[in-house]
Amino acid sequence: MMKYIKAKAILLADHKDQEAYLIVNDDGTFGQVVKAVPDQAEVIDYSDSILAPGLVDTHIHGFHGYDVMDKDPEGIEAISKGLLSCGVTSWLPTTLTDTSENLTTACQVIAQSKDQVSGAKIRGIFFEGPFFTEEHKGAQNENYMSDPDIEKVKTWLEASQGLLNKLALAPERQGVVDFIPQAEALGVHISLGHSNATYDQAKAAVEAGAHLINHTYNGMSGLHHREPGLVGAALTLDNLYTELICDGFHVQPGAINVVLKARKKSEVVLITDCMRAGGMPEGPSMLGELPVIVKDGAARLVNGGNLAGSILTLAKAVENLVAWNLVSLEEAVQMASYNPARSVGIEDQCGQIKAGLDADFIVLNDQGQLQATYLNGEKVY
Repeated sequence: MMKYIKAKAILLADHKDQEAYLIVNDDGTFGQVVKAVPDQAEVIDYSDSILAPGLVDTHIHGFHGYDVMDKDPEGIEAISKGLLSCGVTSWLPTTLTDTSENLTTACQVIAQSKDQVSGAKIRGIFFEGPFFTEEHKGAQNENYMSDPDIEKVKTWLEASQGLLNKLALAPERQGVVDFIPQAEALGVHISLGHSNATYDQAKAAVEAGAHLINHTYNGMSGLHHREPGLVGAALTLDNLYTELICDGFHVQPGAINVVLKARKKSEVVLITDCMRAGGMPEGPSMLGELPVIVKDGAARLVNGGNLAGSILTLAKAVENLVAWNLVSLEEAVQMASYNPARSVGIEDQCGQIKAGLDADFIVLNDQGQLQATYLNGEKVY
């Protein structure tokens, strides 16, 4: 039976409808937004709440004790189910720099899991590496870093059954300008990061077709008045989406505001970069092959103390931006749903409340705090 979800406000891709009803069709897809309902209609009442599209995390390594690089279907399922508690209904399982063979196996496991997971839906794969620079390796293993190789990408695309749709690289590696248009032609969106690039090297990569910046500020050459670096490129070049980790540890709110002043709100993408320690008690953990300690809300490498991914949830990132008075709730939600989906070309599948799409949505209060998550029109959290 068709359901009507009553809400104080419904956040659509380009506007907000006040005091309205969202129709959920029998097949679990969105219908229209309407102002009145027929007699005897089944109404779910969220009169004091706001309906928003399910969030889309395009950069996440793990959750609930599991990591994508475990190459374990049970782990992929556990992450998928756990993400529902974060308001995330679509995600890109994200790899780490590793051997080509391990990355191929990860692709195969994710592809096999795609239609089996019962939680957040797998909409692609993000390769964070291995074409990075050692100077900004972050919590990644430099032994596996190399110049970009389109033949490897073709192997991974085949292994993933076409799911690989985003890849991050350092613009200063050899052959990048030739590699980027080849990868983009295969449907792989190129992000720039873990890089010591000059502004000009970054500009050349963007002109070649790269259109994302990997966790802006983190793991990249900073802004200097004589060498603007990759941060300078992220703030000024056209046709770019800039990722941000809004946990208060990776980027100070004032620096987030710099990005928000420099770029259109539609170009900012909230990510978590969450690792296996997300959703778990504080203490020892691992990121890939590297030991990590989680303390006071931050995950750091045991050796050196560098930040090692995050334990942030995407729902909390939305809540933080609102609490820091940096953007409106509608803008924060867009940055965590429609913008990430659009940045990798999956907005026709998720990231917006639109008739015909899967009825994956969340319920928020005025502060942006998550109240409920719906998948295919059914409450799952």
